[in-house]
Amino acid sequence: MCGRFTLMATWEEVVAYMSLLEVEPFPPRYNIAPTQPILLVMADEPREPGSNLPDRKAVLVRWGLIPAWAKDPKSLPLLINARSETAAERNTFKAAMRHRRALVPASGFFEWKKVGNRKQPFFLRPKGGGLVAFAGLMETYLDPNGSEIDTGAILTTNASPDIADIHDRMPVVVKPEDFSRWLDCRSNEPKDVADILQPPEQGMFEAIAISDLVNKVANTGPEILRPAALQDSPAKPTKPDTKPTEGAQLSLL
Repeated sequence: MCGRFTLMATWEEVVAYMSLLEVEPFPPRYNIAPTQPILLVMADEPREPGSNLPDRKAVLVRWGLIPAWAKDPKSLPLLINARSETAAERNTFKAAMRHRRALVPASGFFEWKKVGNRKQPFFLRPKGGGLVAFAGLMETYLDPNGSEIDTGAILTTNASPDIADIHDRMPVVVKPEDFSRWLDCRSNEPKDVADILQPPEQGMFEAIAISDLVNKVANTGPEILRPAALQDSPAKPTKPDTKPTEGAQLSLL
């Protein structure tokens, strides 16, 4: 699964990597948690013939998809992930898989591995750093009082063999050459992009053991990425904080 991730790139780097026209400037985010706003990239309206402007747009959504048909979102589990193998058939995700596929720019993600009597957090990032794009889904929910809530989830797949000992699942990574095909919901049905939903090649990610600071959502600075071996003294083991952070405004600031 993917329950926490980072976006440390500058907005200019995101614009360049995702071929966007523009993105509102935002600071680095080191500990993005469920129900917080996340940046999604989606297909925009087609440009005029001959235009060289990007046909992708950036939107902010709540991380935790709410199906359009939901009557009481509080009765549903927090849908931050969708299994790529079944998303096209599940009633919860199939409409988004057909009509609202997205990309989630990220600098890496976190997983926890049981080591002895504690869970050791790891930061999994592209080898050498840089940006990746996770496969995502977007859904707009109309609540009973008439307000619209844009929501999203990250698609997951089997972990690549070199990191499977940390966790058996990981986000689907979409290669830049597949961005347009994945986002094109007009021409491509889910079956046409199923080949994209595969584990990344072995060696694409490196796993770095980090401190327990990442376990608390309130810790949002770069110190959470400090390698565990560089800690002055081991912190008392704590469980990852998975409490929703409802009420967060849709702002990356």
